[in-house]
Amino acid sequence: MGYCPCFGFRKGKKLKRAKDHDAKTTINNHKNPNATPQLSSAPEDGTNAPNKAQTFTFRELATATKNFRAECFIGEGGFGPVYKGKLSSGQVVAVKKLDQTGLQGEKEFLVEVLMLSLLRHPNLVSLIGYCAEGEQRLLVYEFMPLGSLADHLHDLRPDKEALDWNTRMMIAAGAAKGLEYLHHDAEPPVIYRDVKSSNILLGEDFFPKLSDFGLAKFGPTGDRSHVSTRVMGTHGYCAPEYAKSGKLTAKSDIYSFGVVLLELLTGHKAVDSNLGREKQLVEWARPFMKDPKNLTTQFADPHLRGQFPASILRKALEVASMCLREDAYARPSMRDVVLAMNFLTSHPYNEPKVLSISIERVEEIKSSNVSGNNSPNETTCMLNKNLERERAVAEAKMWGETWRDKRRPGAQNSHHDHFSL
Repeated sequence: MGYCPCFGFRKGKKLKRAKDHDAKTTINNHKNPNATPQLSSAPEDGTNAPNKAQTFTFRELATATKNFRAECFIGEGGFGPVYKGKLSSGQVVAVKKLDQTGLQGEKEFLVEVLMLSLLRHPNLVSLIGYCAEGEQRLLVYEFMPLGSLADHLHDLRPDKEALDWNTRMMIAAGAAKGLEYLHHDAEPPVIYRDVKSSNILLGEDFFPKLSDFGLAKFGPTGDRSHVSTRVMGTHGYCAPEYAKSGKLTAKSDIYSFGVVLLELLTGHKAVDSNLGREKQLVEWARPFMKDPKNLTTQFADPHLRGQFPASILRKALEVASMCLREDAYARPSMRDVVLAMNFLTSHPYNEPKVLSISIERVEEIKSSNVSGNNSPNETTCMLNKNLERERAVAEAKMWGETWRDKRRPGAQNSHHDHFSL
């Protein structure tokens, strides 16, 4: 795994310079487009200056987390445990503590400080600061109160409400926008390399943010098509071409996003023993992806209880299928994926209104039929026909009202009558 030269690991100088100098850093664009991106000091005027990360002492963070008590433990991050803490300013934060078992964790710490100091987007978690005191390595992030997407999809407690369809599509669209920023707007582009449901954190109203940038890599520049690196990532999410060759491209992230989208649609884990022989979600879903029109009730997450638009579910599966193509170059770009997700979120699920006929009306129909001396069977048949006729009239009225609402000036014009990327 390659890293920027200025973040080389040397004992005795562990981020000392980062403490003594301003944290504003920027990428130095070399004349040679194939050169590895490096960091240099930002302009004094602060133009386009990246995030300024605070430095904390170990004592400050120990106090914030009640000396890392079990009651403050909220999960396991990419390189160590994560604790909920409260700074002296009153700000609630998440504190990730480095697992000090090897050099790899040190490298991931440095990469994460680098990446999150350079990048800023609403769908990326914000780095507040870090601690590099002695042998201690800690990262301080904004606190995401609703945990990870995985917490809301898998192994749900009986008292925990499942995500509804509209929230799932909103989360997928937000994650896609974060990846779009990394691939297309960051300079140089960044390959996230660890897209998975446990790395998508949820804030208020389930607003999603990508977290855990320890495996992120700067993407290829100039005429290079890929970055060669040691294979890293999570089983079940890795693109097949990357797992085989170690050649990393942005298309690897797109494959992983397709796996997350399948998780949202099915409720299954990327690797799930409940899937039988396949175990891998992608392989289990292949028959459905080949012909989305033949979806069965087995496919959609049962926690949705059938409350989703069937046609949009099929289109969401088409998006996942395109992201999961075996040929990496046949996969869409993240810009195309964002367009597709915008289409899906623009067609939310609206719970159908229940058509009801009053008991009085049923009795009225019955009495009118009794006066005609009809047999019980004839009465029942006529009653059913009358009820069906009234339902049809009510449905027609509802359809007409909905159509008029859509045709009114200022109403959202839904002009997508087909789906394509």
